[in-house]
Amino acid sequence: MQAFTYSIPMTTRFRGITVREGMLVEGPAGWGEFCPFPEYDDAEAARWLAAALEAAHDGWPAPVRDAVPVNCIVPAVGPEQAQAMVRASGCGTAKVKVADEPGSLPADLDRVAAVRDALGPGGAIRIDANARWDVDEAVTAIRALDRAAGGLQYVEQPCVSVEELAAVRRRVAVRIAADEAIRRAEDPLTVDVTEAADVAILKVAPLGGVRRALAVAEACGLPCVVSSALETSVGLAAGIALAAALPELEFACGLGTVALLRQDVVDEPLHPVGGMLPVLRRAPQPVRRGALAADAGRTAWWDARLARVSAPPAARS
Repeated sequence: MQAFTYSIPMTTRFRGITVREGMLVEGPAGWGEFCPFPEYDDAEAARWLAAALEAAHDGWPAPVRDAVPVNCIVPAVGPEQAQAMVRASGCGTAKVKVADEPGSLPADLDRVAAVRDALGPGGAIRIDANARWDVDEAVTAIRALDRAAGGLQYVEQPCVSVEELAAVRRRVAVRIAADEAIRRAEDPLTVDVTEAADVAILKVAPLGGVRRALAVAEACGLPCVVSSALETSVGLAAGIALAAALPELEFACGLGTVALLRQDVVDEPLHPVGGMLPVLRRAPQPVRRGALAADAGRTAWWDARLARVSAPPAARS
């Protein structure tokens, strides 16, 4: 299996990182992307490898649509930068990161209000707390952020557990979306979020591939939003394939994330135009590998990780 390790600086700090690393793997169907975050253990990373191998060896299910709507992504930046990012995106929906650090609510309120100003009254705002709040903190913050936004479309993963999400959902009027509660469950196919969430967030790589994600969508029985895992355009194409194959697509998808990377492994990165991404029949081919190669130390780290994760579970150390 041919593999290439990349290292790409990001335009701004996001999810606590400033450089995105991963591997591209080639197979008979094209290229896939293996890029679990460094803190994930080998068992969790195995799902990411399954998704990469699906893209490289099997390809994806047939699409039912030719394009998918996407949101722009607004990291934990100041109000002026948030406005500029939204206006430059051309998207009518914005996903805003909040709760990036303790005590961030005042800054979060300013950021959300700035995004509303940039979108205008017809745009949709959703926020993502990445499970940083407890129940009471979530209720307080969601109510305040809903006012600042002039109405939130939903709040993504305000707390860690399914039980906490259910408790928040009973106390606020804003829709709750489940992300980590589904994808980091021992078995995403059997986790029950029907009392805890109104929307399911699906990410191809953490769920083990497009087909596995489609099965999770059917099992959870909720409206779904397809989101990226901060991949290059190679991995992002799998997210587009999932969004294209879902029977229903009520909300814009979180697939406009290549804007967070300073460079990409393809000549024509998958940037949305007018808030839409075209559906691709196969992953774009990486053509800029040499310039974005990781150094020898990081390449060796990823090679070792790939070898471990590729081994049978009983053989992983």
